[in-house]
Amino acid sequence: MIPMVDLHRQYQQLKPDIDAAIQDVLNQTQFILGPNVAALEKEVAAYHGGACAIGVASGTDALLLALRACGIGPGDEVITTPFTFIATAEVVALLGAVPVFVDIEPDTFNIDPEKIEEKITPRTRAIIPVHLFGHPAGMDAIMELAIKYKLKIIEDCAQAFGAEYHGKKAGAFGDCGCFSFFPSKNLAGYGDGGMIVANDGELAKKIRILRNHGSTVKYHHSLIGYNSRLDEIQAAIIRVKFRHIDRFNASRHANARIYQTLLNAGAVALPVERPGCRHVFHQFTIRSARRDRIMAALQEKGIASAVYYPVPLHLQEAFAGAAGAGNRLTCAEACAREVLSLPMFPELSQDEIRTICDVVNHAA
Repeated sequence: MIPMVDLHRQYQQLKPDIDAAIQDVLNQTQFILGPNVAALEKEVAAYHGGACAIGVASGTDALLLALRACGIGPGDEVITTPFTFIATAEVVALLGAVPVFVDIEPDTFNIDPEKIEEKITPRTRAIIPVHLFGHPAGMDAIMELAIKYKLKIIEDCAQAFGAEYHGKKAGAFGDCGCFSFFPSKNLAGYGDGGMIVANDGELAKKIRILRNHGSTVKYHHSLIGYNSRLDEIQAAIIRVKFRHIDRFNASRHANARIYQTLLNAGAVALPVERPGCRHVFHQFTIRSARRDRIMAALQEKGIASAVYYPVPLHLQEAFAGAAGAGNRLTCAEACAREVLSLPMFPELSQDEIRTICDVVNHAA
């Protein structure tokens, strides 16, 4: 059996350090907003060029609090991609705002910057680009639109910790970069967790208040906030893994190169890495009109695969009343019919990749 991700292999590799980090938290008994959360925030901030970083309870909460802190509310429009996990647009709707979906690029699977401007209206307040599967979105063009129309930019970096666009880390471009520490992510805990990187001190201060019930002084509340604090045990685990993040991402990159060498590019479309971009391959996602046949062949050999995402958000029942819902976004819909993600994690062996490629090539 070859899984999509093998968390056990990584744990065995880091077991002494992870076990010691957890034991240290248990010994200190400071479980809420303790020293590991504060230290991780400083480490992640420095990694992204010195911005402020705020630990929160999940990647979804990171998006929600970032939007709320940026003033997004009822009646506002937020432009984003339909080809992403529902959390990206779900948080927009939860704030009473309206998600406006823009079609994607066929090779990166990211929002198409050239199609954004036509969707901007007087009610547009923000854009959420998603760095899907670990490949950065086209941030130069997106930031130009933000400046031109005075829009907030909240980057969804849930799958892109460590990705780079022309030498700058994903998450360091907009007003906020939002990260997930879900167990399968490039940088992950052993439960839910998230982080917001904010490029403005006042914005960061507001997010810190929002994550803690709208409070800076116990039992005094300046805002209606949330209970969204990164757990101290999770922070301790993530700090151990953070020391290895560049090595982990390099291993993913090397595994992607092996895939690209061994897979038949004439039979399946391979993921790209555009010039100036550093893809961190949270997923290795191919495209094929014979997707279902390939999936069945892999399953028969005990090899996992997954479809991210089978139904674009503009066609989801939950967004039936959203602006442009039900409209044809042809590239996103075509990708949804053809994409297939293959096993990808740092500890994946060359022999395993060779086995996977043999099955894919034969089935395709």
